[in-house]
Amino acid sequence: MLAQNNYGKSGIRLVKIHRRGENHDVTDLTVAVRFEGEFLAAHAFGDNADVLPTDTMKNTVYALAKSHSLHDIESFGLDLALHFLSRNPGVSCVSITLVEHLWERLTVAERPHPSAFRRAGEETRFASITRTHAGATVEAGLDGLTILKSTRSAFSGFRRDEFTTLQETRDRIFATAVAARWRYGGMDLPFKVVGRSVRQTLIETFAEHQSESVQHTLHAMGEAVLECHAEVDEIRLSLPNKHHILADLSPFGLTNQNEIFVATDAPYGLIEATVKRGV
Repeated sequence: MLAQNNYGKSGIRLVKIHRRGENHDVTDLTVAVRFEGEFLAAHAFGDNADVLPTDTMKNTVYALAKSHSLHDIESFGLDLALHFLSRNPGVSCVSITLVEHLWERLTVAERPHPSAFRRAGEETRFASITRTHAGATVEAGLDGLTILKSTRSAFSGFRRDEFTTLQETRDRIFATAVAARWRYGGMDLPFKVVGRSVRQTLIETFAEHQSESVQHTLHAMGEAVLECHAEVDEIRLSLPNKHHILADLSPFGLTNQNEIFVATDAPYGLIEATVKRGV
């Protein structure tokens, strides 16, 4: 028998230029649409009467983007999900995932240029909307927020066995590329404003926290978000430990006073956890 199934369109690339006279803004998205519902006839009998083409999903994203401000991607996702759910009776659940690729305005002659931009590194924002006939949930987050601090980070007192070679340290580099995903408690929210504030809370907590481990700082970051943002019910954080190994300068007759490091890509520690409000 047919068990869980879904279908949709992924990798929908959308760029919208917001024109305000000579001053322009860029919204750059990758969108995915997914349907769940009663599609037994399509799978078992080849009957496509209830199957909306994925090409139509793609076209709908572009058509609705024309009239939408795209001020925040969460609202756009909610509107897309409602559109699809209300027009397709065989669909029980619509999921919309949006990834926003960030652009920064170029500076020319010490002034922001009205219509020229540069890609803002590897960091992205995203939103995930799930809508059924019973209601909707909204999750948002960021990925690739690469941050580093050169002190106020330690790792000591850890468990050892016969294969442990790592030395304890009370002063090390802490570098990571934060991936965060949080769930909102409502749908009528200033999502863009809250998202920027959550990002700033994560950054400030990372910078100021006296870290005893990546786990210690991850938990502090999650708790700070919940404390500062009543709109957020829970947050999941993923912090890869971007290791910086103290370089051995002794063959050259030099002392390395915590200054010269080898940055490594792999292997790396990966610490993940969800922090949520108590019952």
